[in-house]
Amino acid sequence: MKTLPETFGTLVFDDRVMKARLSSKVYNAMKNTIEGGHHLDPAIADAVAQAMKDWATEKGATHFTHWFQPLTGITAEKHDSFIAPSPDGGVIMEFSGKELIKGEPDASSFPSGGLRATFEARGYTAWDPTSYAFIKDKTLCIPTAFCSYSGEALDKKTPLLRSMQALNKQAMRILRLFGNEDVACVRTSVGPEQEYFLVDAALVDKRPDLLFCGRTLFGAKPPKGQELDDHYFGVIKPKVQAFMNDLNEELWKLGILAKTEHNEVAPAQHELAPIFSTTNVATDHNQLTMEIMQKVAKRHGLVCLLHEKPFAGVNGSGKHNNWSIATNTGVNLLTPGDTPYENAQFLLFLCAVIKAVDDYQGLLRASVATAGNDHRLGANEAPPAVISMFLGDELTRVLDAIEKDEPYAGTEKTVMKLGVHVLPKFLRDTTDRNRTSPFAFTGNKFEFRMLGSSNSIACANIMLNTAVAESLKQYADALEGKENFEGALHDLIRQTIKEHKRIIFNGNGYDDTWIKEATEKRGLLNLRTTPDTQEVLLEKKNMELLTSHKVMSETEIRSRYEITLENYVKTVTIEALTMINMTSKLILPAIESYITCVAESLNQKKAAVPDLCGNYEKKKIVKLSELEEQIDTALSALEATVTQVKMIDDVTEASHMVRDTLIGQMTALRIPCDLAETLTAKDFWPMPTYEDLLFSVK
Repeated sequence: MKTLPETFGTLVFDDRVMKARLSSKVYNAMKNTIEGGHHLDPAIADAVAQAMKDWATEKGATHFTHWFQPLTGITAEKHDSFIAPSPDGGVIMEFSGKELIKGEPDASSFPSGGLRATFEARGYTAWDPTSYAFIKDKTLCIPTAFCSYSGEALDKKTPLLRSMQALNKQAMRILRLFGNEDVACVRTSVGPEQEYFLVDAALVDKRPDLLFCGRTLFGAKPPKGQELDDHYFGVIKPKVQAFMNDLNEELWKLGILAKTEHNEVAPAQHELAPIFSTTNVATDHNQLTMEIMQKVAKRHGLVCLLHEKPFAGVNGSGKHNNWSIATNTGVNLLTPGDTPYENAQFLLFLCAVIKAVDDYQGLLRASVATAGNDHRLGANEAPPAVISMFLGDELTRVLDAIEKDEPYAGTEKTVMKLGVHVLPKFLRDTTDRNRTSPFAFTGNKFEFRMLGSSNSIACANIMLNTAVAESLKQYADALEGKENFEGALHDLIRQTIKEHKRIIFNGNGYDDTWIKEATEKRGLLNLRTTPDTQEVLLEKKNMELLTSHKVMSETEIRSRYEITLENYVKTVTIEALTMINMTSKLILPAIESYITCVAESLNQKKAAVPDLCGNYEKKKIVKLSELEEQIDTALSALEATVTQVKMIDDVTEASHMVRDTLIGQMTALRIPCDLAETLTAKDFWPMPTYEDLLFSVK
């Protein structure tokens, strides 16, 4: 049996494989491309393709694919075999540098937001050599960017790579000002924590809402949910542990640094956290992780739910985007050091992030907006929809001292004494954690907690990278050529603190008084729904940010606006249609059958005992009959609104009707249906209940 180090990365064409299989000339050229961003010579690509094909076929691969991330939020792949005909009637295995570098998938059937018409089909995939190729299901997968025939980005990877390039350019300008001549590049890195639910596959098959929508549209709360906090970090159940063991092995083979696993707060909810990696690689790995989670779950008779709110009344699932900036020499630019007050370089990068989050809070909120995430944000289980930053007491005091031009004495590390002699003493961190903050500093990184569990992390990091690049650009413009660099630096940091301290909040983000203070006194945005956020995307300031750093063109931005709202409308409309279908075909017939059964039982009892009052049966019949009427009325209203939404051509208008009318009518239908569930005998209820779904996996 292989050890973990022997297993790790065995399905990845990584640096170890390249060093072993490529000539020194080809290997060095690849390293220059990966680390220095240099163009790759076609002759080098041919040599890499040959080595890649030989390695993959030895591992059992028969096909290759350009693996890309279109604007659907999931990945896409078209498989081509390695075979080519030979003169003797057989076949040979071929793979050229041209096939490695470029592919041509159909671009007309992916979301484009108007960038492509149906008849304009040609699109290109371009190899991303900074993300290693890997083998999945006997197919060599080559990570690629995806663009249209006219060059517009039709994916999430291309703008992400552009944003990383923009931040690198501006960060290098800043580092040169501090005399850092040995640094060749600056990269952002991410460790995305992934939350998910595991439920019994046999039960999911009986729930049309889970099959079509990934979340339950009906369901009464069980007697016990998460009230006792007994699931969080609790003992992992055997079936779940078997799934986790299998998942880890599959991820490790693909070089994915799965590190931490545990039970989350809600019943049947769990979390997987990886070690940090470069942002575009982390994005690829997170997409793979979500795919493999679902595949492995099926092997174990389970379904992995990645929806942000699969169950009402219990916590939903997020994806915490732990983000940091580091040099190629291994220096984390967000590490305060022992004396953060004296660490001017750290303070400048910290201020750049503070300024970026304040200036572009709307873009950050827009980057995580989906119909699913709208259910989660602000629900006292995730950050509020208002963006703020948590820095902790010490850093906040440091910034206060700088703003007031006062000396800062510093805070000594406190030794934690736990009152038991055998327990070790350890130093307390200088800052606590704040799980209610959307954007929290956690020692040497920021944790952006607003992402939904099914989100691609690309979108959030595109906006974050670009916003920070803009702050650094403004700083570099202001500081370059200054004779009194230290004085100008001090003034710049101080000015940033004064102008942007409104975004810093170390308190309870769940408190209603904070939301009032944030919006009314501090002027922060409270964008509660997806349509609200997308209007901000088209504001002049935000469009200028993305276009000036060449992260997206104006047409690419507008296409994202169209796609996000279109997806929002389609998602909620599918949910509404599923509710209509389930109510008409399952719930109303079940209630009617149970009423009939109760009525027949009452008649039989009265026949046996003529003087019997039958109050229990009568009350049950009356109450369920009243609920039937309420359900029928709500159902008719919902059907009418869905018809209206379908007739609206303008996506903005349609999204507003969904937000303002359709979602409320879905709630109006759900309430009497869930109440009817509590009054209907279990044998008559036509689908597994929350009690079944949340507590069936042992």
